[in-house]
Amino acid sequence: MKKHLSILLLLTFFVINAQENITYQKPSAEILALADYERAPSVSMDTKKEYMLLSYRNTYKSLNDLNQEEMRLGGLRINPITNISSTVTYINNLKIRKISAKEEIQVTGLPSNARLTNISWSPNETKIAFTHTTNTGVELWYIDVASASAKKITTDNLNANLGSPYNWMKDNQTLLVKVLPKNRQALINEKKELPKGPTVSVSDGSKSQNRTYQDLLKNKNDEANFDALVTSELYKISLSGTMELYKSAAIYAGESFSPDGNYVMLTTIQKPYSYIVPMSRFPQKSIVYDVSGKEIKVVNEVPLTEIMPKGFSSVRKGKRSMNWRADKPASLVYVEALDEGDQAKKVDYRDEIFQWNAPFNSEAIAMMKTQQRFEGIMWGNDTFAIAYDSWYDTRNTKTYLVNPSSPNDAPKIISDRNSQDIYSDPGNFETKKNEFGRYVIATENGNAYLIGDGNTKDGQFPFIDEFNLKTLKTKRLYTSNSKDKKEDLLSIEDYKKGTVLVMIQSKNDYPNYYFRNIKSGKLSPITSFKNPFESIKNVYKEVIKYKRKDGVDLSGTLYLPAGYDRTKKEKLPLLIWAYPAEFKDKNSAGQSDKNPNEFTFPNYGSFVYWVTKGYAVLDDASFPIIGEGTTEPNDTFISQLVDDAEAAINAVDNLGYINRKKVAVGGHSYGAFMTANLLTHSNLFACGIARSGAYNRTLTPFGFQSEQRNYWDVPTVYNEMSPFMNADKMKTPLLLVHGDADNNPGTFTLQSERYFQALKNLGAPVRLVLLPKESHGYAAKENILHLLWEEDQFLEKYLKN
Repeated sequence: MKKHLSILLLLTFFVINAQENITYQKPSAEILALADYERAPSVSMDTKKEYMLLSYRNTYKSLNDLNQEEMRLGGLRINPITNISSTVTYINNLKIRKISAKEEIQVTGLPSNARLTNISWSPNETKIAFTHTTNTGVELWYIDVASASAKKITTDNLNANLGSPYNWMKDNQTLLVKVLPKNRQALINEKKELPKGPTVSVSDGSKSQNRTYQDLLKNKNDEANFDALVTSELYKISLSGTMELYKSAAIYAGESFSPDGNYVMLTTIQKPYSYIVPMSRFPQKSIVYDVSGKEIKVVNEVPLTEIMPKGFSSVRKGKRSMNWRADKPASLVYVEALDEGDQAKKVDYRDEIFQWNAPFNSEAIAMMKTQQRFEGIMWGNDTFAIAYDSWYDTRNTKTYLVNPSSPNDAPKIISDRNSQDIYSDPGNFETKKNEFGRYVIATENGNAYLIGDGNTKDGQFPFIDEFNLKTLKTKRLYTSNSKDKKEDLLSIEDYKKGTVLVMIQSKNDYPNYYFRNIKSGKLSPITSFKNPFESIKNVYKEVIKYKRKDGVDLSGTLYLPAGYDRTKKEKLPLLIWAYPAEFKDKNSAGQSDKNPNEFTFPNYGSFVYWVTKGYAVLDDASFPIIGEGTTEPNDTFISQLVDDAEAAINAVDNLGYINRKKVAVGGHSYGAFMTANLLTHSNLFACGIARSGAYNRTLTPFGFQSEQRNYWDVPTVYNEMSPFMNADKMKTPLLLVHGDADNNPGTFTLQSERYFQALKNLGAPVRLVLLPKESHGYAAKENILHLLWEEDQFLEKYLKN
């Protein structure tokens, strides 16, 4: 017994001393100067471009912001005290500016210690509603735009646990609001409440393909708490604060007014609940009411969806994508699968689109069938609409011109392309508000308009095309040919005059808004936000293009330190940051959307900070994984990954800038998975940084990322791709980082913990950093600054020195 006790004490000693007693640290001065900056406000403009709303928030959350009460139920993360998502990011100040006046006006009357979110303009855009979260709940407020003054409408009794708790009504004076029930049931404290029995789940033998979701319901107590937290009463509340009960307590998951404002479709969550899928797949019922609250019609009932066919182009049975038609007063449009939602079935048409007119006394009218899976529809008027379908396995997408009033007319295919072929992207149809305040396709003299990103093999040249609805031909109206700036075309404001809202930026110029006259070329500034990162304005930036050894074109954005002499070519250590992407053809995989004139915005999601520390950085390096024909990309994942990495290193080395023995690689999420595999299966890197990844694919057995097959279909692929399964081969220094409250499907914090244990026990040099309270994306300033310190220390130790 004494011998066993001695061994136990010895093991305890080693475990304790294996943990580093460390407090929060800050990175070096060069990195801190970039990381600790003041964020510019976000901008929202009315459709007439008369007013803009400027929303201010802190650059980061604080650890205290993350350290709140939280319940994780049905895929939600809820603060049960304030009744709003625990992950919400708050705005702390609002200003209004008349665009023509150039002066910002502070909104008066805002609550002290403002925590604002759920901002929405009224239909006529004279008011702006928002919520404010107090220490005990959520209040509803509004701003009178003309006077820039705010006023509180309700007490803090709103239920925002399922998102925005209100919707504007057509009269611009009333809102439909979710309010906490007066007789709300008390929450169950599982630590104090003893269970009345075990939790039992069963299967009826049906096959399904469900991913590994987080934050699911686990037992009857969770079900009861879920009910209590998401149940609301619906009230009609005026801007003066008068309240009228509209609907009694239920779980309202969606409220949608018809364009004419005379009807509202309410979607409620029903029982039974599930312990294996999130709330979005619980049973639902949709009922249309008139504005007085009278029931008009039950328009949809969706059962619990635990069983789904395999494949990314598979969908559930029944009516789906039910929405109001934007160009009609009160017509619902929905889709039904013609293949029972199963992509494996061979059929001529996959989906059928139906229109159903209020008050829904007659049958719905079939409008069109799609050859592939329905993706969406944009409405124009009675005679034209634009519909889209796609098919994941082939990456094909089609665009159709449809006559909604003549279902017998065959849709005209106006675009048939590879969805990953960005060079052939025709752009998106421009929209404008109609008489109902809904967005429809904008037309002038029989023409619609397309705004495109303009990616080409020679660079990015955004464009505006005129599209003739009769001839189906396009005419180029404008191309942005700037050599030293990046111009994003946002919206057409005046079709006759040629006025366009644009955003312009450069490597050192922060993105700002302008009006561009595409006929005269005149540019009129709207905003003038300053560059908060002056310390890197002199770094060298270039998009480099290179080839993989099989001929696939690759690219990345290369940064070199300020003052670096590219003629003397001092050998620098190199940092590569990347994220793999799957493709079905080499041509699409080799295309680049990188623009050297994009503003250099250092953030914790890249290595750009380290250009100030004497490193070369290749950011957003291309890491395509290609599977052509019947071959899936992941069948050769490892070999392609290594080839991508070798090509990137060779490209920078051939320029003469780096010491190829001092190269590090890093990535987040799937980029972390990439990093671990590269360190395992190649000798290209001196070290790596992997953040919030998944390393054991047997823990995500029903698909991951873009993999549709399950583990039992291709066990060899899953095992060979899993760094955990090959941990004995990994001897390169690795920094593992993970948020200890990761909410992303598949990237459980356990993935990093178990991978660390495997590497440690097998003798690999590895360090695990768990960031307190953080989800899949990191938010708290304390954690982000410490993360940068960890990465800096790690790179100085294992790479630079």
